[in-house]
Amino acid sequence: MAKPEHFGHAALVGWRKKVADATAPRLADKGPLSEDQARAIIGVTLFAASAFYVVSTLVRIVKTARA
Repeated sequence: MAKPEHFGHAALVGWRKKVADATAPRLADKGPLSEDQARAIIGVTLFAASAFYVVSTLVRIVKTARA
């Protein structure tokens, strides 16, 4: 059975992985999260930001096409 953290880790590729590698240990040291959980949260956050960007761009394209 996949752990919830695995879904967040799936988004960590390329520069996103470098960001998570640099920030996850610091987050784990300062808060109640494990380093694995911190990486998962960073991955989910970056994935959500990317999805938001794509959706908002598509909405602007549709609005422009209708005008």
